[in-house]
Amino acid sequence: MTINFDFTFNAIAILMGLLACSVIGYFAYRIYQKQVGKPKVWKILIVMIIGLFSFSINWNMFDTMIKIPILPLGVGTLYIVLKGKGDRWQTYRSFVWLGFLANFIFLLSTLVAVPIHHAIYHESELSAYISTVENASITPIHPSAENLSLNNKKLLEQLHEMKQETIYSDQWYEQTYMNADSTNRKERFPYQLIGTSPKWGSGFQTIIYLEEDGKGILLSTSKTQLYFRSEISLIEEGE
Repeated sequence: MTINFDFTFNAIAILMGLLACSVIGYFAYRIYQKQVGKPKVWKILIVMIIGLFSFSINWNMFDTMIKIPILPLGVGTLYIVLKGKGDRWQTYRSFVWLGFLANFIFLLSTLVAVPIHHAIYHESELSAYISTVENASITPIHPSAENLSLNNKKLLEQLHEMKQETIYSDQWYEQTYMNADSTNRKERFPYQLIGTSPKWGSGFQTIIYLEEDGKGILLSTSKTQLYFRSEISLIEEGE
């Protein structure tokens, strides 16, 4: 089975991450300006990175794993290392604590990014996963597949018309493997749809399968599967 991977990225997450880094950089600059003895910038960066280390608990929100920092392990480690070395702890204390607090700034940016992402990229709509179809085609992935080709025009027309339907996994499995002759078995999704791209900035990575009648599309992501159904067939006789 061949798999078509497109380079995609989550634009909302990247923008919120850059905003979080800007906020952290601003606070670091303010702390730096107030200090009499100016530490070297590269040492500040290392201290802040150490401050990021913490004991965290995981929380699942909208299928996104979020880490909530609890114990400042980096702060404690640096305190032990620097407490007996003159005024070094006093010099870097604010920066290492800023590193720990940066966890919460990144957490806040994620909490904001997730609902914005869901509001812009509707995960229940096929057009979020398939946006461009100019180079789309189907490739057989099962011996039962016939010599058919994709009608790109019909696919484009149906992107906003196809509705999400229930996946009857048990029923489909029985029809394909339990109630069929093994010598003449037909795969329900014998084609893979390749050459498409998701909505720009969505970050969606999917493997797309086409049903044998050309009316059903099965999307397989790293988290779930979605099934969409068209009233017309999207395939036609091959050349």
